[in-house]
Amino acid sequence: MHRTYIQREKALGYPQHGPPPVRAMGDQSSVGGGRVPANPEPEMEARIQKAVEFKTEGNRCYKDKKFRDAIGKYHRALLVLKGVHEDGEERKANGGAGTRLTEAQKVRVEATEIECYDSLTACLLQSELVNYERVKEYCLKVLEKQNSNFKATYRAGIAFYHLGDYGNALLYLKEARSREPTDTNVLRYIQLTEMKVQRSSQRDRKGFKEVIG
Repeated sequence: MHRTYIQREKALGYPQHGPPPVRAMGDQSSVGGGRVPANPEPEMEARIQKAVEFKTEGNRCYKDKKFRDAIGKYHRALLVLKGVHEDGEERKANGGAGTRLTEAQKVRVEATEIECYDSLTACLLQSELVNYERVKEYCLKVLEKQNSNFKATYRAGIAFYHLGDYGNALLYLKEARSREPTDTNVLRYIQLTEMKVQRSSQRDRKGFKEVIG
């Protein structure tokens, strides 16, 4: 089985956005042997909140069908969260303890990242010229964290199909079908992909016969 599929174990859906709601978690666990502080760092909390606000603005733009604006908001949210991660790594590299997030903050960061990538794929699929390579990339990012995400699995299958990787397209689409057996969009793409595979096999056989004369 293709390595990409093994690494993710897929799940995908339509140009809608938003992952399932995240369950709240407590913040009294330990990290690296030390106790996570009960009170979050004000600066870090403000940055996470800013990312959430960008994501929320992106959702509003998506709802208003302003897909380009929505893409910009989701990217800004992800950029802020990237800074949160990099700040912690930089502090550790300089011999500090790093920025310690509470468990609740970790949940918010991961949930926000997932929703942004999930929503970005929905926006991209609404584009006149769809960047399927980017759709695939974002879907796989979602599936790394949420391998049961139906929408991400389905969209990944679509992306692989349009990129001409019919083997992986079938893997993702059939996984999506196992979760939603009656979904007509999934069934239609499976049929289209199987037709492509069949035609490819016929061409290969024809070429082989011509070679051997």
